[in-house]
Amino acid sequence: MIATVYKSTGSWYVVKDEAGTAYNARIMGKFKIDGRTSTNPIAVGDRVQIDLEEGEENTVIITAIEERRNYINRVSPANKYQHHILASNLDQTLLFATLKNPRTSQGFIDRFLVIAEAYHIPAVIVFNKSDLYKKKEEAQFQELKSMYEKIGYRVLLTSMETGEGVEAVKAVLKDKVTLLSGHSGVGKSSFINSVFPQMKLKTQDVSGWSGKGLHTTTFAEMYDLPEGGKIIDTPGIREMGLVDISKQELSHYFPEMRALINQCQFNNCLHVNEPGCAVKTAVEEGTVHVERYISYCNILDSIGERDY
Repeated sequence: MIATVYKSTGSWYVVKDEAGTAYNARIMGKFKIDGRTSTNPIAVGDRVQIDLEEGEENTVIITAIEERRNYINRVSPANKYQHHILASNLDQTLLFATLKNPRTSQGFIDRFLVIAEAYHIPAVIVFNKSDLYKKKEEAQFQELKSMYEKIGYRVLLTSMETGEGVEAVKAVLKDKVTLLSGHSGVGKSSFINSVFPQMKLKTQDVSGWSGKGLHTTTFAEMYDLPEGGKIIDTPGIREMGLVDISKQELSHYFPEMRALINQCQFNNCLHVNEPGCAVKTAVEEGTVHVERYISYCNILDSIGERDY
């Protein structure tokens, strides 16, 4: 039988077969993905082959993983030489961000977008907690919205307190498999509860001394939406470490830079110190936003000479 993984606890999984029947599942042996051992060999969203376990009611053994259409991963928090797969077989991803309580840095947003670009997964940025905005945050949001929309990303503004933008996000989710991600405390679970109250997800408080959300687990979970589609709720992520992206590749995952790469004087241009660089010229002319270029340079500096 073929089933889809809905939940992972590390050693046990919840899967649903094509008829919608849920089973507890465990894996048979060790799995390797793409020749590299992952910290979680089976991820939420995976399509797997299952066999009923003899003598056990409602329990199955996962015998194989179907080829993944795509996935989003990051460097494992526990081991920088391994990767952690957040979810697989996605139609899109929604990145929840906040400008205060807690603040999501542009660097975090851009790292996430790089990973989504690398795996050809459309990304939507949802700025939440608009009810907390004062003039400073309103100006920041308009600047970020303009910057990201110019390069092709959809940007939405929401508030779980006032209901602003909730229907627009709900429409984006319909009939798609969507990964929800972001720092702890940015309102992912509150959003899900406001749209689908029957789910009653636990929400995370924001730590007063650090301004960062609190998180309790490292595993994702998938939910069927009443009106069609599925969402995968991920625990809060503090950092997005890139996996298997080299310095030479990085600019390919900035859409505004990718469009200029063939105009550079050198075909291996890193867009830093090289002469005849079309990207640097575009930054000077304002057609590539300087803040995006700064993000690019910061990410470039963080990539080691070895590729992991």
